[in-house]
Amino acid sequence: MTIGSHLQEFHGLPAFTFPDAADGPLDVTALPSPETVAWRVAVDSYESQESWPEAFARFLAAVDTKAVRALVVGAWSDAYDNGPAEVIEALVAARDRLPELRAIFLADIVMEECEISWIVQGDVSPVLVAFPLLEEFGVRGGNQLVLPAVRHERLRRLTVETGGMPVEVVRGIAGSDLPALVHLDLWLGTSEYGGDSELGDLEPFFAGTRLPALKHLALRNSEIQDAICSALASAPVVARLDALDVSMGVLTDDGATALLSGQPLTHLKSLDLHHNYLSAGVRSRLLETLEPHGVAVRADQDDADADEEEDGTVWRFVAVGE
Repeated sequence: MTIGSHLQEFHGLPAFTFPDAADGPLDVTALPSPETVAWRVAVDSYESQESWPEAFARFLAAVDTKAVRALVVGAWSDAYDNGPAEVIEALVAARDRLPELRAIFLADIVMEECEISWIVQGDVSPVLVAFPLLEEFGVRGGNQLVLPAVRHERLRRLTVETGGMPVEVVRGIAGSDLPALVHLDLWLGTSEYGGDSELGDLEPFFAGTRLPALKHLALRNSEIQDAICSALASAPVVARLDALDVSMGVLTDDGATALLSGQPLTHLKSLDLHHNYLSAGVRSRLLETLEPHGVAVRADQDDADADEEEDGTVWRFVAVGE
């Protein structure tokens, strides 16, 4: 995923943006079959002619929602000032009209619409409660985000993208019972933008006891990426993973060396460390150690850039902050 462009695909379906009211009269015959796309409903965050609930009401009236499988929530009015309370209320109210809905992404909002750290969120757990058959849930933006511990029997993929994830959100996810979850992707972010969790808050993910089906673990975009990798070197969860993602953060030779020096990683199908601060020697060691065993290693620096001051202080940055 990228925050520079809207989702092109979601839940295995191509994304299709429901026409804006400003586009004129809606031609329902030009719309795709409801089950063939992930429907994106959005308004102009700055100059919308209608509210998001109003746009969603037009969508409900125009589309056979009984067959809709995936829904992408784009920008709502003044997302930099207003949380999605009305959006969530509208989704929950429509749950009986969406019996086949299996995937929701909340806040497919790009930089030109609202920086990720500016997106005002709220308590998103009512979405999970209202849709017990949901298999995939994603949310972008950590500002005022609330996600308490929940139990959800069917959820297979959970993605939370932030430039700074509040510790209570980390703890809420860590304390959740998600027996079907296969794919977990957390962008932890930086303290400058509200990412105040510490290594101990991630311990339940390292143990993996509440996530018995987990195969893909991404703990990334973190300023404590070295410490995370050091902990993963002996974390019980790693032995049953297919994919490990520690990309987008402040990863140096210390973290990568600790990871390589720990438990075997040769069972992995993929290891993602892109956007890193590794030396050429450590990067080569990663590739030479793992690729012969069939592990797909992504270790490119991907525009990671460090600033050095005159006194020798080096500043390194996560991929997504503001």
